[in-house]
Amino acid sequence: MDILRVRTPRGLELVGTLFLAEKSDKVLIMMTGICSNVFQNELLYATGKLLSENGITVIIAHAHDSFSCFSYTDFSIGKQRTKGVFNDDFNMVYEDVESYVKYAKDMGFKNIILAGHSLGSNKVIHYLGNTSDNYVDYFIVSSPVDIMHWFDVMPNIKECFSLAKNWIETGRGDDILPFLFGGFSPMTANTVLGFYNAYNLKNCPVLSREGETESLYNIKPHGTFIIGSKDSVTGDSPKRFMEKLNSWTREPERNRVIEIEGGSHIFYGKHDIYAQTLLDCVSEVFV
Repeated sequence: MDILRVRTPRGLELVGTLFLAEKSDKVLIMMTGICSNVFQNELLYATGKLLSENGITVIIAHAHDSFSCFSYTDFSIGKQRTKGVFNDDFNMVYEDVESYVKYAKDMGFKNIILAGHSLGSNKVIHYLGNTSDNYVDYFIVSSPVDIMHWFDVMPNIKECFSLAKNWIETGRGDDILPFLFGGFSPMTANTVLGFYNAYNLKNCPVLSREGETESLYNIKPHGTFIIGSKDSVTGDSPKRFMEKLNSWTREPERNRVIEIEGGSHIFYGKHDIYAQTLLDCVSEVFV
């Protein structure tokens, strides 16, 4: 595993990781979710390791602040935590994904597979639904999020939005809120409010009915939707959630929906099964 640096048009340097497979002509780009990098999320490492051992190079495509780890006081429990990924610019999602895709293209790969996990999947949908390029040959969307529904079921969201708005109005937008957003991630006030206003990521409105489906319809390559049967943010039937997303694509019959039995939103305890599922998908399509 190697660190790679990808420069965006706006000059920001994204720090990702590369699992390079020898003599590989295929690359899978994995867009990560909130509060997720290859060192914090075993799912990402397991995927990179297994696929690269089987002839498929993997790029773990981190968000623009995925390596900011620091000691953080969570006042809701009165303890110190070490966390990261507290600062993101959701207006730049398209540019960030495009930068990784073009990086892979410039490396000379014959086939590019664009994958995502959690919010990373929403980013993949946004990019593929709005690009005029034809660089991506296949997509894999796993555990995407209906953001407005997610806001309803996660803890302390309303308190976070209220405090973030107040802090921004008083010039404290770059300060980190004194409790974890949604109970899992530290965030600056600007990032919290940016998350709420990120219409470009509200592209899976199965449960909330708030958002858009045009991006799904505009996706040109075919692909696979993967979900865990115990994903807690997709309602009563995770598989039905994914089937609904697929129904909004232009040619749903060309895509697959796969449910991993017992898998949670982050596939805890089933990282190897998740990685094997991705490997099987890519191997079946690119013989």
